[in-house]
Parts: sequence; structure tokens; C-alpha cells
Amino acid sequence: MRPLNWLLAACVFSGVAGSSAAADPTAHRIMFAEYGKGPNRLVELGADGKVTWEHKFPSTAVIFDALPNGHVIYAYGGKPTGVQEIDRDHKVIWNYESKCPQVLGSRRLPNGNTLLAEQGPCRAVEVDKDGKVVRTTPLTTTEKGYHLQVRNVHKLANGNVLAAHEGEGAVREVDADGKVVWEYAKVENAGEAVRLANGNTLIACGTQKRIIEVTPKGEVAWEFGPKDAPELNLTWISSLQVLKNGNYVVGNFLRGQEGKGAHAFEVTRGKKVVWMFADHKLAQSITTVRVLGDK
Repeated sequence: MRPLNWLLAACVFSGVAGSSAAADPTAHRIMFAEYGKGPNRLVELGADGKVTWEHKFPSTAVIFDALPNGHVIYAYGGKPTGVQEIDRDHKVIWNYESKCPQVLGSRRLPNGNTLLAEQGPCRAVEVDKDGKVVRTTPLTTTEKGYHLQVRNVHKLANGNVLAAHEGEGAVREVDADGKVVWEYAKVENAGEAVRLANGNTLIACGTQKRIIEVTPKGEVAWEFGPKDAPELNLTWISSLQVLKNGNYVVGNFLRGQEGKGAHAFEVTRGKKVVWMFADHKLAQSITTVRVLGDK
């Protein structure tokens, strides 16, 4: 068996199971946002692990949305703060400036509108392509300081908003009026939550170093943590993506653990790790990672 250091260095885009390489390695094109000790930037990698595109954020940014046409939208948290869409030539195609202190979460909706996660006050704001606010939904959190009030937001099929409240360590679903209709508040630094097809909710539990699937009744139906794959060095679970094959792609923010473990990985429902990204020469720590062209 090869030592773990060899795996992390040489199998950046190889399938892994425990601490041994898989026979049929998985390769992904990915995009990630780097934040922390490294530069705050957006990077795209080919399936061979080589950089194919890079963009420097204008100010603090940790969340992005890769669009089918190759464009990217992301929230920027400086002064001003808001959300913008850029093309491959770094040209700003669309921009919305918010009047709140900071926006760090955003999502392009199927109808072409954009959902913003505003902080101070904490709310979800839906904006159309002309920059007109078409819906404002109050979000509930006990976090007083605006910086940690909310991260990723998702609009559900029923029209409600599912929000991850990082500072409070809670995930809440609210209706159009902002009424809380479901919540799970037993996590730390919640970065993202995704509603699954079975009605359960997949939650990135931040510094609890785990991913959990929670039922509508608040019961943990599935969990993946440090004991399931020690070689990953789970540090801060920051982003989630459900692939069409049913696997999960997970962002592992290595804050304070730079140079150790995996930045991101793909795991099956059977808790088998089939891919990981661990190029520490290229990146120090990343917040959001997305597999591109998932089919």
C-alpha cells in the first residue's frame, strides 16, 4: 500500500477508497473559490488538474454559481457590495449593488432572476435581469453581527427559501413571508444546505467536520465524518453539490490546516470516497467547489 502522502500528492484527481487508489479513477473539471492565506480568487481546472481559467475577485468573495453558458456569478462583500455576472473575458455582464453592509451568498434561479443573501438586515432578495427587486424575504437568525448572518441560500421548488446561517449554526426554511416552516439548529458554521429529492436536507456542518442528511422530523438519516475517511482531514465543511449520479461533492475549507488533507472530495452514499482534490501547491484553502458539466 502506498503511503498517504503519495496519494495526496499524486492522486489529486484519482479515485480513492480509504487510503488506496481505485482501479477506475474519477476525473472532474472543477471550479473553486480560494479564500484565506492564499489569494481570494476563482479558479477553473481541467480534468487533468491544470488551470484553464482564473479570475481575481474585486473584494471578499466565497460563494459563486457557474452558469451553463460559461459565465459565473458571485457575491462580493466589499464597499460597494452586491452580485455580478462575468464572462470568460472577465467582462461584467450584469451587476447589482446592494444597500446592505455585506452580501456573500447568491444564486442564479431557473427563471433568470438572481437570489441574494443580504446581511444586515438578514434577508433573501430576488432581483430580475433589469436589477429590479421582485421579492424580499426576511430571514431569521440570532446572530447580531452582519458578517456571519447568512451564507448559501437556495430557492426550493415550493417557492420557499432554504438558508444556511453560519454564525448561529442553523439551517432554516422560510416561506414567502419569512415564516420559519422548518429548521435544524445543531451545527457549527453552517455554510450550505441542499434539499434532496427524498425531502431530506443535506447540511454542511462547518467546524463540526461532518455532513449530515436530516429528515423533516429532524432525525439524522445519514452522516459522514472524520472516522469515515481520516485521510481527508475534514476541517470545515463549506460547500455541497449533489451530482446526477447521486454522489456528493464536498468542499473542505482547510483554515488552520493548510497543506494537510483534501480541499474537496466526492463521496458515495455508501461512504466511499471516489475522488479528491488535494493540490496544496496550487491552493491554500478553498470555500466553494463545483464540478462542471455534470451529466
